[in-house]
Amino acid sequence: MTATARPLLSVRDLSMTFRGKRGRAAPVRAVDGVSFDVAPGETLGLVGESGCGKSTTGRMIVRLLEPTAGTITYGGRDISRLGQRALKPLRRELQMVFQDPHSSLNPRRTVARIIADPLLARGGPAAQARERAAELMELVGLIPEHADRYPHEFSGGQAQRIGIARSLATGPRLIVADEPVSALDVSVRAQIVNLMERLQRELGLAYLFIAHDLSVVKRVCDRVAVMYLGRIVEVGAKERVYAAPAHPYTRALLSAVPLPDPVAERTRQRITLPGDPPSPAAPPPGCAFHPRCPKAREVCRTEAPLLRIATPGEAREVACHFPEAA
Repeated sequence: MTATARPLLSVRDLSMTFRGKRGRAAPVRAVDGVSFDVAPGETLGLVGESGCGKSTTGRMIVRLLEPTAGTITYGGRDISRLGQRALKPLRRELQMVFQDPHSSLNPRRTVARIIADPLLARGGPAAQARERAAELMELVGLIPEHADRYPHEFSGGQAQRIGIARSLATGPRLIVADEPVSALDVSVRAQIVNLMERLQRELGLAYLFIAHDLSVVKRVCDRVAVMYLGRIVEVGAKERVYAAPAHPYTRALLSAVPLPDPVAERTRQRITLPGDPPSPAAPPPGCAFHPRCPKAREVCRTEAPLLRIATPGEAREVACHFPEAA
């Protein structure tokens, strides 16, 4: 996002704590003070290991989950505490594409009805909704004969096209794509990625692209935010983050991405982190990454680092007491 661009979405200190059932389990702080912006027409990649809180963050943004704390500002308006009635007009501009295409589609409804449902829910005429569904099917690469079929008759890639078409029905400006290609065969992923890129160019969409596949993120995203145990540890332009990661965790993640050059792949050094990520129900004091960090010192064990500018004059931030030199 440029310095003069007004964010379409602005998230500040967003947190989510899941309470233990009947007091028997410790509360889980799944998201802990996350902040980022998404500009109009931009794709921000949100990456990290499973369980880091990235999907929870996406669901809070579209208000499928109620935030425990923090603010979500969309189009200059704070929507983080709006009731369902006040949210309804905004639903058309904020949509979501889910990870598992089949489980996100109603198995009892035809493709045409699934895509038309968002319009019918807003009180639109049935004939107009079906006409719009036919237009969207063509836009995402489905044929008219698919209209009266059911989700179980489609492959994973086709089902995800249906999900994408449904998300476009109301003409959104921002789509939260939660692992949109991770459940698909490798051969199909490129097709869905190409489709999403084309739709962004044609419709001016902004994406929050949640993923753990850093190769896909490098392909589709403008900026990247890296999460670890509910917090963002590094965020910046894709080119800078991939070329010179400032946080030790980002460096370790990128070292696991396969290289297209077989010689370079054989000779490069991979970074193996010791242990497993701590439980969000019992996070370590200080920097959450310090038990696995090769650079950890005493201050890391006692003081949580703030997200700050990594290099003067560069719009990249890192939460580390001892960031890597650019």
